[in-house]
Amino acid sequence: MWDTCSVQFNVRLPREVAAEVEEAERSDPEFLSRIVLYGLTRRSIYRRLRDDGVMDSGPVSGGAVEGTPPVI
Repeated sequence: MWDTCSVQFNVRLPREVAAEVEEAERSDPEFLSRIVLYGLTRRSIYRRLRDDGVMDSGPVSGGAVEGTPPVI
């Protein structure tokens, strides 16, 4: 699908969350990769929209409270 490479990083998590992450890695090794890919994709899209001026600082239409993200 894509040309990929391995990346290593360390994060500090609360013990309970760290235990859940370790269990998820044991039961489904690809799960964390998909989560990281999802998060970085969202960040990239957000930055692109922000840099292109698509996002404005006004309230979100549809009755949302200003300053809260829209529900998708």
